[in-house]
Amino acid sequence: MPRRKTTTIKDLRRRIDAVDLEILRLLNERAALVIEVGKTKVRENSDFYVPEREREVLKRLTESNKGPFPNDALKNVYREIMSASLSLERPIRIAFLGPSATFTHQACMQHFGLSGEFVPKKDIADVFDEVEKGRADFGVVPIENTTEGVVSHTLDMLASSGLKICAEVMLEISLSLMNKTGKVNDIAKVCSHPNPLAQSRNWLKNNLPNAAVFDVSSTAMAARMASEDPALAAIASAAAASLYDLRVVEKSIEDNANNFTRFLVIGRHTAKKTGFDKTSLMFAIKDAPGTLYNMLKPFAKRRINLTKIESRPLKTKAWEYSFFVDLDGHITDKKVVDAVEELRESCSFLKVLGSYPKTQYPARG
Repeated sequence: MPRRKTTTIKDLRRRIDAVDLEILRLLNERAALVIEVGKTKVRENSDFYVPEREREVLKRLTESNKGPFPNDALKNVYREIMSASLSLERPIRIAFLGPSATFTHQACMQHFGLSGEFVPKKDIADVFDEVEKGRADFGVVPIENTTEGVVSHTLDMLASSGLKICAEVMLEISLSLMNKTGKVNDIAKVCSHPNPLAQSRNWLKNNLPNAAVFDVSSTAMAARMASEDPALAAIASAAAASLYDLRVVEKSIEDNANNFTRFLVIGRHTAKKTGFDKTSLMFAIKDAPGTLYNMLKPFAKRRINLTKIESRPLKTKAWEYSFFVDLDGHITDKKVVDAVEELRESCSFLKVLGSYPKTQYPARG
C-alpha cells in the first residue's frame, strides 16, 4: 500500500502565503467599494461616519464566524479594516481628553481604530468646543468609573452643549506602577491622576506606606514626570510606560479587579436605530409631593428598563436637583417617545442627550 505523503511546514507556509495574497486582493477590492460609497455620500450629503453600521458589520461577522479564528480578534481586525477604509473617504478627526497615552486616548483607538487623527485637549470643555466649532468630527470624554463614580464635569457640559451622545466605549482599566529603573526600592514618591490614585489606595498603603503620594492632571503627565525623576513612580497604563521609556514595577495594582470606565463619543448628530440601543436624558423635576414616583412612572408602566439614574444639584437653586438617566431603547421607539413626553409634563427642564448603540464587549486598558 503506497505511503501517504506528509505535508511539510514549507507546504503549509506556501498555502498561507497564497491565502495572504487573496486577503490582500479582497481588502483592496473592499477599499475600492468604500471609495465609491464615499462618493455617493458626498452626492447625497449624508454622514460619512455611521457608528450603527460598524456595529451591524461586527455583529454579522461574529455571528457567522465558525472559527477557529476567535471573535475578539476578529472584531479587532475588522475595526482596523473599517478605520483604514473610513480614512479613504476622509480622515476622521477626534478630539479627546489628553494628553496622549491616557485611558481616554485608549478608548479613542478602541472605538475608531488606529487610522483616526487624534487631537489631545487639556480639559473636557475644550473637547466639546473643538467638536462644536467643527474643528473635530467627534470627541471622546469619560463619563463614569465603577469605582469612583460619575465625572461631573462631563455631565455639566452635556447639560449646556448642543452636541449629542452618538456612541459609548467601555474600557476595563488596568493600572501599572512604573518608574525609570523598574525597582520598587527606588520609589520615594508616587503620582497620578486623582482617580487612579483612589483606585489603588489600598495597594499603595500596603506596599509603599512611606512614599509621598500626590496627584497631577493626568496619568500621562505622571508618566512624563517619572521619566525625568528617578525617585518618582507613576500610576498609568502600560501604553504610557512604552511612550515614556519607563519600566513597569507592578501590573494590575487597582484595588477592585472589576474596574471599568465608560466613555462617551460626542458629535453633532444622533445615531440611527440599531435595535440594541440606549438613550440618555437629563431633566429637572418640579418640586412637589410624589416627585420620584412621577419620574419613574412613565417608564415603569411601559416596561422600559432604566439602567442608570444619577442626581446632580442644580446650580441655580439650593437643594434642588437635576437627573441624568440612561434607558434601554432608541428615542424613535414609540414607547420611549411616549414615556419622555409624559415625563416632560412633570419637568421644569428636559433634554434628550442622544440615542446610540449599546456597548457589548468591554476592552482591557
